[in-house]
Amino acid sequence: MSHKLEIKKISLKYENQNTLTNVSTVLESGNIYGLIGRNGAGKTSLLSLIASYHLPTSGTIIYDGEALFEHAVHTKDIHFGYDRVYQDEIVEKANKYLESVHLHRPYFDKAYAAKLIKKFKIDLNKPLSKYSKGTVAAFHVMLGLANRTPVTIFDEVYLGLDAPTREMFYEELLEEHNRSERMFILSTHLVSEMEHLFDHVLILHEGQLIVDEDFETFTSRGVKLIGDENSVDELTSNKHILHTESLGRTKATTLYGGFTEEEWARAKAKDLEVSPTSLQHLFTHLTKEEA
Repeated sequence: MSHKLEIKKISLKYENQNTLTNVSTVLESGNIYGLIGRNGAGKTSLLSLIASYHLPTSGTIIYDGEALFEHAVHTKDIHFGYDRVYQDEIVEKANKYLESVHLHRPYFDKAYAAKLIKKFKIDLNKPLSKYSKGTVAAFHVMLGLANRTPVTIFDEVYLGLDAPTREMFYEELLEEHNRSERMFILSTHLVSEMEHLFDHVLILHEGQLIVDEDFETFTSRGVKLIGDENSVDELTSNKHILHTESLGRTKATTLYGGFTEEEWARAKAKDLEVSPTSLQHLFTHLTKEEA
């Protein structure tokens, strides 16, 4: 079954500060959304609203045609995985915690959880409060994948994983994506490492959604030209330039907005090196702070 999240003109104020301003987008089943932004951009605030942890100052979120905040029954469809710290007073072993999860979360797949527990080498006989940072991260990842909700949010819970284990998570996520219609929302600043996962890119900057496009369309807008400075300047004079570097008479310019076939042909005729830019490069320069 397909599901749809419609975020309509969401704004959030916290202590008289605008955390989110007029954010609107539509998220649909079967996609992995990459939500990226610098620290303080509003990523966690937006995700907590989607998970109904907070109410917005204005605007609404519609889930399958109904206002999410007014129909609590829909919250069971959303898993919000965040970097939770298990306090010392939580002494129960992880296996007892999982039993509770299995009882209270209708989408939880116990067999899939067992497979992931083995894969990520999680010791269920330890209290949650005694887990290392890496094991806590693996536990969060396992919960999010095994709790097969229609909408699954990972708010940078994977940061505690070492590089090989993160790769295991990415592989498992893609496999789950390919065999289901789940909607995944991944918040991250590990852009270059995770961009291969994204079907759609959402970029938040200073509380505003400045990019909302499918991955291929968005990344095709970034072009880098290297060559004779006069030729580069001629081809980029009316473009949105993100970054420029010069060495002697050689110039490298990164622009945003794409190239027409005619412009590609002109660049080739002038012996310019033309290449696409990465999501990381576009993100860095589109959200660059003004000096």
